Amino acid sequence: MLSVCMATYNGEQFVIRQLDSVLKQLNSQDEIIVVDDCSKDNTVQVIKDHYGNRVQVIVNERNSGPIKSFEKAISLARGDILFLCDQDDVWEDQKIANVLAAFREQEAVLVVHDAYVVDGSLQIIHQSWNDFNRNNINQGIVGNILKNAYTGAFMAFKKELVPLILPFPAEIEMHDQWIALVCMLKKKKIVFLDTPLVKYVRHGGNVTGMKKRSLMTQLKGRFRTISAIAGYKR
Repeated sequence: MLSVCMATYNGEQFVIRQLDSVLKQLNSQDEIIVVDDCSKDNTVQVIKDHYGNRVQVIVNERNSGPIKSFEKAISLARGDILFLCDQDDVWEDQKIANVLAAFREQEAVLVVHDAYVVDGSLQIIHQSWNDFNRNNINQGIVGNILKNAYTGAFMAFKKELVPLILPFPAEIEMHDQWIALVCMLKKKKIVFLDTPLVKYVRHGGNVTGMKKRSLMTQLKGRFRTISAIAGYKR
């Protein structure tokens, strides 16, 4: 059984396109868990109208941000393998098959893949997110604190990782960086696929956008991440 975990916020314009690309790759026993972070548009109703009970939708009591929303979705997941999913993107047709093959053939605990960078109309901006963002997947713990090279929308992991990563520490900047760091700390096998398996939409309205943060903000975030790692005891 597979679980797809999605966090939504004001995503009515793109979320059906994304969920359609996911659902056609799932079996009837697989699940999609959507945690909506108090959207002000019709995201929740649009999902319910299109999919009924096929997609589980949980609405936060108050706006809590993407980290807490993904934490809730992950905590509710029942699958043996969990896929993280952003509301804006589109999955390539062979994404799940390729990722499952990596789990099966390479004994991975965490699988991460590359993606096409596209605009809101799905026109390709760059053939590789990792090249576009200058990511270095092999940079280790220190390097990943300095610059996170892991994107949650391209992650899948075995359920055995859940008790090691949850609850997400309050100090962390983003959940994807934390998941990768815990895998490194616990020496769990991470497999990277250089095949682009998602159209990663960058349209300016994404929750995790490409806005340049100030140096002070970056430094504070890194210190908080170091603090979370230092206090990790699982």
